[in-house]
Amino acid sequence: MSSNTAHITAYPVMEHFYTLQGEGYHSGKAAYFIRLGGCDVGCVWCDVKDSWDADKHPQIETQDIVNYASKSGCKLAVVTGGEPAMHNLTTLCNALHKAHFKVNIETSGAHPLSGKLDWITLSPKKFKAPLEENMERADELKIVVYNKSDFQWAEQYATKVNKHCKLYLQPEWSRKEQVTPLIIDYIKENPQWELSLQTHKYINIP
Repeated sequence: MSSNTAHITAYPVMEHFYTLQGEGYHSGKAAYFIRLGGCDVGCVWCDVKDSWDADKHPQIETQDIVNYASKSGCKLAVVTGGEPAMHNLTTLCNALHKAHFKVNIETSGAHPLSGKLDWITLSPKKFKAPLEENMERADELKIVVYNKSDFQWAEQYATKVNKHCKLYLQPEWSRKEQVTPLIIDYIKENPQWELSLQTHKYINIP
């Protein structure tokens, strides 16, 4: 499923599609999403649990992935999962950069990052803590808020990221009615944080 070498020619791809980035700093931008199979974090509220088992998904050649993405006409690729950092992404990143893509990743940070990444969205999970080295590299810290105690948890991670890292609080989708008002009040009191919404779910796109 995963490898510690860069000599990878194919990746387990659950799905790949052209859409708009729905969350965080790049929200609203056209982006080609590449969702890799495989995850050992196991969030109870995960909305893509089918991605957890990498063996359930077809191995797609790296160049084929790039060709699919290139047909979209955009030049922003988002590698997500599952947990994409379980795989060595060097080959994929190199191929995407050769085709003039910017490469963003969405990760829990629980595994070492590989490949040249242009933007790192770190969304730590309580079930498996992120590595310190990934905290320091994050461009964007996105904390999913499920209940009120998550604000204190978020602040613990905010002290570990670099000073340029964007800070986002995002309501967990199934609890959005309950926690969104709490997030709004919290951000008004702590304006270093910003609100992230899953806009793609509101407007019914992938």
